[in-house]
Amino acid sequence: MATEFFLGLDSSTQSIKAIVIDENQVIHPEWSETVNFDEELKHYKTTGGAHRGSDGLTITSPTLMWVEALDLLFEKLKTKAFPFSKVKAISGSGQQHGSVYWKKGTRNDILTKLKPNVRLVEQFKDAFSIQDSPIWMDSSTTEHCKAIEEKLGGPQVVAELTGSRCYERFTGEQIAKISRNFVKEYENTERISLVSSFMCSILLGDYAPIDYADGSGMNLQNYRKHTWIPEILDYVGKDLIHKLGELSPAHKIAGKISSYFVTTYGFNNDCVVIVWSGDNPCSVAGLCLNEGDVAISLGTSDTLFATLKNPNPSPEEGHMFCNPTDPEGYMALICYKNGSLTREDIRDKYAKSTNNKSWDRFNEILRSTPPGNDSFIGFFFKETEITPRVKRGYYRFPDADPNKRIDSEPDHDTPFPLREGDPVKVGYRDVRAVIEGQFMSIKIHSQNVGVNVDKEKGRILVTGGASSNIDVLQILSDVFGVPVYAREIPNSASLGAAYRALHGFRCGEKFQPYLNVIKRDESFFKKVTTPNKEAHHIYSLLIEKYKQLEKTLH
Repeated sequence: MATEFFLGLDSSTQSIKAIVIDENQVIHPEWSETVNFDEELKHYKTTGGAHRGSDGLTITSPTLMWVEALDLLFEKLKTKAFPFSKVKAISGSGQQHGSVYWKKGTRNDILTKLKPNVRLVEQFKDAFSIQDSPIWMDSSTTEHCKAIEEKLGGPQVVAELTGSRCYERFTGEQIAKISRNFVKEYENTERISLVSSFMCSILLGDYAPIDYADGSGMNLQNYRKHTWIPEILDYVGKDLIHKLGELSPAHKIAGKISSYFVTTYGFNNDCVVIVWSGDNPCSVAGLCLNEGDVAISLGTSDTLFATLKNPNPSPEEGHMFCNPTDPEGYMALICYKNGSLTREDIRDKYAKSTNNKSWDRFNEILRSTPPGNDSFIGFFFKETEITPRVKRGYYRFPDADPNKRIDSEPDHDTPFPLREGDPVKVGYRDVRAVIEGQFMSIKIHSQNVGVNVDKEKGRILVTGGASSNIDVLQILSDVFGVPVYAREIPNSASLGAAYRALHGFRCGEKFQPYLNVIKRDESFFKKVTTPNKEAHHIYSLLIEKYKQLEKTLH
């Protein structure tokens, strides 16, 4: 019987989740719990956990909502008779890039003096100088992206220093906007936290550090040296280095849990809080990636993760973050805005079914068309894409010929014959093209940032909604030329947080290699496809044409 438990939390855009493992890494689903912000905290009037500004660019979340959700989550666990007293360590994952602004005096007057059995939302109602936290969906800071890149000498210089060129959603650019548009509020701020270090601070009852990995998504940290960059801090805001506090490795014990949680919920006095990290870094921890492995999440957005020793930051695409499981290592991340919703749009045009068999019909169409699609290439961007940077639109190239390009608006796109005498039924080329194109793009752009899958030992781990579609995964396997494994796990970010709680607890004051402590459970992995050599050869030739056609879209 388990005697020690480790709690992982995930404070994401739309909800906060909890997952529990024991000392043997066994997941206890009876204590998994979620609070959905829109449904259970309706008084904040969020949609998808956020508020959208009238300018169409500004997107924020109510900071107090996250505070209230934490109490509600623990109340749910309490009703399930969860043994809080047996929790040895707790850690967490926070949506990346979001920022919280603590009012001057909050640490001494509120945070370190939390009153047991008084709701956190009541105690923190006057704690923030900015009431609505900018989050990762915000794109209102273009002027600050341009200013920082100009100040430092261009996007390549910024990428070399911080791991990424300047992005509107990154925290440094968001703070620059706050410091200029809300001057008094900024001056009245004593600490700026990321969502991860904010939630960690509440559990700790004191300000928690920002970890190296989540700090990599700010455009403020030298991701190789793990230090703040004075030239950027000087532009972003006055006295910023003191407002940000220290940086920390992700395995560090931040301290013991606040007495509020001991008295209110029954945590043990000796329960430790491990420094929190971001959701993407925690997903890497949850997947237990080895160097050489590549993980791809096929969801609303498609995201590639990989761990690296020698990063290659790009001024055009992707991100290099510090690795939360290895203080000396790095992780690559490439994100595509157009994922499942775009695939579903093409599915509904050509394979829509009234009996919930749409994907079955989609797969039949895939199997009816040949690998390489007879050189028909398509780029399908239902939303403006960030990898590469291309405005929304559907762009088709029969015969991979730039002179035969056909553009259409996604909302007014209708099936039509694409070339005379095509033996394939009208529009069916799109079904294969939307899959092949995305996977060729992922391969191209991952190689651009130094991610190369070993043909002999490498494998791709797939999660997300499309991870159960064998026909789609076969194309992924054929494009990369390696086996594909589907992983059936609960939320990888919260599981990664629970694993990191266990890892940090075992490390204590001395770091131990992550995979020496956390044993990768191979039962989570299932080999679903192996590459077809002939198809892989076809894609190896076609991918060169894809590269050239992509350049015509910029």
